[in-house]
Amino acid sequence: MRHIEVSVGPLWFRARRSLPTLTLSRPLRGNVNQSQGLLLAGRYRLGESIGRGGMGRVWRAHDEVLHRAVAVKELTAAQYVQEADRTVLLARTHAEARAAARINHPAVVTVHDVLEYDDRPWIVMELVEGRSLADAVREEGRVDAVEAARIGLWTLKALRAAHAAGVLHRDVKPGNVLLARDRRILLTDFGIAAIEGDSTITRTGEVVGSVDYLAPERVSGANPGPASDLWALGATLYTAVEGTSPFRRTSPIGTMQAVVTEEPAPPAHAGALAPVISALLRKDPAARPTAAEAEHMLAEAAEGRRPNTAQAYVPTQAHAPGRRPATTARREAATAAEEAPGGPHTVVGGHASAPARPAGKASARAGRRRADRRGCAARRRRGLRLSAGHGRRRPGAVHGGDRR
Repeated sequence: MRHIEVSVGPLWFRARRSLPTLTLSRPLRGNVNQSQGLLLAGRYRLGESIGRGGMGRVWRAHDEVLHRAVAVKELTAAQYVQEADRTVLLARTHAEARAAARINHPAVVTVHDVLEYDDRPWIVMELVEGRSLADAVREEGRVDAVEAARIGLWTLKALRAAHAAGVLHRDVKPGNVLLARDRRILLTDFGIAAIEGDSTITRTGEVVGSVDYLAPERVSGANPGPASDLWALGATLYTAVEGTSPFRRTSPIGTMQAVVTEEPAPPAHAGALAPVISALLRKDPAARPTAAEAEHMLAEAAEGRRPNTAQAYVPTQAHAPGRRPATTARREAATAAEEAPGGPHTVVGGHASAPARPAGKASARAGRRRADRRGCAARRRRGLRLSAGHGRRRPGAVHGGDRR
């Protein structure tokens, strides 16, 4: 064993580390039981493993300096890189953690510290007591639409704060949305997905993150922007209310093809949230609402109101090239019929026919109705005169058009 000096912020302390050989470091990387009780940087003692994802494992830990519970994320992706690339990974992790630390918002999980141990970075974060949105969907089947809108609203608030700080999340999904026991909604794992596309830290054939929540432009290889996070939020909300991912297929290739070329099935349980989800899932980033517009829509949906502004972003029903949709054709034909000199036209199959001439029986029925109306009016006048003459109403008489 040997000791090295590790610098974390303004503090300097001594940390023990095994020699950087594959034989000595492998047990720590693969055996959870051996990692429990491990003291990191002379300060953070690991407890139980509380989660695992594509990039690493999350531990419940105790900060023995400040005597508080924290969450520690172990970035296991470092075990797939060469020694020369490990320094780059650590530097990028520090940079991303500093970016996340700049986001001061109650809906963003706070990053406390970043350190290196066993040749890979560890991130110390705020511990949130609760469960993830993915856990809620898995345990309950789906989430109520109004509650899903509230979850989406606070998630979007976190994203807006991040975008204002120049940080893109790039990995918005149900597993990264935390539902605290005190009803807070927090977004976690900022910056971790920034390593996607770096061939030095991905295994052959492995896609970092969940393909179902990658925006179409990201699947196509374009640079992501704030609109990509909004698309991922739309896919997350769809999963919340329907209990299933909108684009997941039997293979990653099929899923990516669906993300780029297919429209999701209309959500059956989204309620007032349905047009908001449709607006966020537009394939073209420029056609999606801005973060401010989406926040306004989600605020309305969280109150159970259907956002009228969201309807403008919902794509119209597809129809054959060169042919107007049937509803449009019928509407135009009806308008033309009303304005025509010959009177209204009959609309059949979206096309205006010649003016309809009344048939004999129909004309007779119309005449009887007019006569009945004249008779009713006469009886009403007669009843009023009788009522005025006797000073009171007779039972069953009509007075002022109301039968009492």
